[in-house]
Amino acid sequence: MKKAQLSGSARTSVGKKDAKAVRNAGNVPCVLYGQGEQTHFSVRSVDMEKIIFSPDVYQVEIDVDGTKKVAIIQDLQMHPVTDKPVHVDFLELDEKKAVKLSLPLRTTGAAIGVMNGGKLRQPYRKLRVIGLPGAIPEEVLVDVSEMKIGESVRISDLKVEGVEFREPASAVVVSVKMARGASTEEEEEEETAEAEGEAAE
Repeated sequence: MKKAQLSGSARTSVGKKDAKAVRNAGNVPCVLYGQGEQTHFSVRSVDMEKIIFSPDVYQVEIDVDGTKKVAIIQDLQMHPVTDKPVHVDFLELDEKKAVKLSLPLRTTGAAIGVMNGGKLRQPYRKLRVIGLPGAIPEEVLVDVSEMKIGESVRISDLKVEGVEFREPASAVVVSVKMARGASTEEEEEEETAEAEGEAAE
């Protein structure tokens, strides 16, 4: 996973009135749990937004008044109108304990099927996985360069060291579908052969 850092200040009061005051000051109320006692703190909203609005998943080093802990975002609440974070839950990591999270799914290469006029479809933007914090990669990368029209990649086809997928094994993560006017490789070969035959005549 990619790494990020956040600096926060401990909260002595955790009521609704205090949380509102924290937000009015341009900060986000947060809680850290998972290893012993919970830690209530706040961080600057602008710093938090850099992490939550990124397509990447981060392992966050949180510094609360000099005490550092490593965690991931477990849950977050957003304001329905302003789309600003109003509360964030962090799960403290233990290198020896597996953690569940979602990794971004990205493709690489130019699919043969797309060059032939097909359309690349990617139903999933993120995939749920489980693994030890130190072994989880930044992303799930799928090479689509050899994919032809009608072909697909399923969860069962993915082999990513360090994680187990929590999605159904039969779930299609990437596919190349026939589009109007598209031609298959076989059709193109036949057309080429016909053209060569006519030229020879």
